Parts: sequence; C-alpha cells; structure tokens
Amino acid sequence: MSVKPEGVEPAGGNRPKTTVLTLAEKKRRGEFITMLTAYDYPTARVVDEAGIDAILVGDSLAMVVLGHPNTLSVTMDEMLHHARAVSRGARRALLVGDMPFMSYQSDAAEAVRNAGRFLQAGMEAVKLEGGRAFAETARGIVRAGIPVQGHIGLTPQSVNALGGWRVQGRSAAAAKALVEDALGLEDAGCFSLVLESVPERLAAYITERLSIPTIGIGAGAGTSGQVLVIHDLLGLYDRFTPKFAKRYAELGAAMTEAVRAYRTEVEAGTFPTRDHSYAMPDEEWQAFLQTAGGRLPKRLPGRR
Repeated sequence: MSVKPEGVEPAGGNRPKTTVLTLAEKKRRGEFITMLTAYDYPTARVVDEAGIDAILVGDSLAMVVLGHPNTLSVTMDEMLHHARAVSRGARRALLVGDMPFMSYQSDAAEAVRNAGRFLQAGMEAVKLEGGRAFAETARGIVRAGIPVQGHIGLTPQSVNALGGWRVQGRSAAAAKALVEDALGLEDAGCFSLVLESVPERLAAYITERLSIPTIGIGAGAGTSGQVLVIHDLLGLYDRFTPKFAKRYAELGAAMTEAVRAYRTEVEAGTFPTRDHSYAMPDEEWQAFLQTAGGRLPKRLPGRR
C-alpha cells in the first residue's frame, strides 16, 4: 500500500480509483487505456480531472523539466521530489513512478528499496526499462508487493547502446527478441508493458500474445492503450519532437505571447492598474504622512 504524503487535498472528485486491476479489466473488455506524464501538482490535477487512467512520473522530466539532453542525468531524489508533488494533485489515476537510470540496474536489493521509496512518495506502481535481462529484477520487486510496469522497444536509458533514438524491432530477429522480452516480463509478474517506437504490426502482435495490457508510445493503434509526454501534447517542449508525438495545443507559444504582453505593459507603465492594487483609507494615509514628516513618494500612484 502506498503512503500519501501530507499536503493539500488532491483533486479527482468521487470517481472510482484506478488500480492495476482496472487496467487489466479494461483490456479484457476491449476498452482503451489512457496514460500521460505529469511532474508537478497543478499538472497532475488537470490530468486527473480530465479522467486519464494512469499518470506516469516519467524520467522524461530530465529533458522536459530539468533541461538535460536525455533521461540519464535525473536522480532518484529528483524523481521522488516530483512524485510527491504529483501524488498531492491526483486522486483517481493510477500513479506510476519511473525508475531512473542506475536505480535498479546494478543490484536487485537496491532495486527493491528504490521501488519502495516510490511507494513511500505516493506512487502506486513503478516502471523499469529493459527486457528479459531485467525480468528477475522485476520479479523481485513484484515479490515485495510492488506492481511493476515493464518497458521495451526504444528504451531511452539505453539510448547510447541503441545508437540513438531509433525504432526497434524492424528486422525479423529483432522482432522475435522483443516478443520474447515481452513474454519474459509478463512471466515475471509485470501488470502492463510499455511498447515504445515499435512497428505497428509488431506491437499489435505482442498485444495479442500477452494477457497483460500494453501501452503504446509510437507503437500504433493496436496496443491496449496510449501514453504521451504531457509537454509534447501541449506544445511546451520543442528541442526534440518525435514522430509519434501529436500536439493538441500550442501552449508554449501562448505562454511566450503572454509574457511579452506583461513585459510590454510593465515597461509602458500600464500594469498594474488600480484594479490590481490595494487601497488605503485616506484618513490613515494622512495620519501616516504626519508621522513621516509630510514627505510624499517621488512617484505617486493613480496616474493610470
């Protein structure tokens, strides 16, 4: 059971809580699963209130929030900081913490401890990258009572070993290896599997072979559900835009326009107006001036 940090009461209304069993049931009924990333309290509130099934506190925050060129630099402490913020903002969605680089690769016991730290930070499951090589690691975390979401295909933490941001599984041999990875992670007890940058027909094939849900990102429409990075969806990150990232808004441009408008008004002296200022009773002002020796400020308000 996860421990919700103390803080502001999260959003979400009275809708039923999404769990790993909810996702399994949605796959059984043929209903698509929705998942998005979030990294802070206000974004988590918005995503949760929009009815998204699951929120991933992704290690993508290294790029879209912290400005790193890839996901390798984000630390466990940074991930937990953002996980706590998200857990305060979401009530309904299933909360998944992304295990960062080197938090689970070197030692199985450390992997379990770090997964447990995510639950203590308010997450309800963890995600880790890698195929059969990490099946036993996933099995150990599951054995500790912590739900695990697998992640195969393009695994960003292995971007250097993969030779860059490349689609995976395009050859027959590579496709066969991904199928075996998927089956190995299912056997290890993973409750779902992210398929990233995988050919559409292969992702659909893996989805049919598995009893657990698959969540696609750049894997076509044949998966059990979809996940996107919220900054890609909203147009808030333009340093790297993958083919699969559909923009539903251009908030980055809108934010720039708003900030420029603010700068213009401040420089022109048209903001703030009295509508954005606080009043002081005249008698109190006169009393204050007497104590101040009758001196007036050089710039008197009220000209706008």
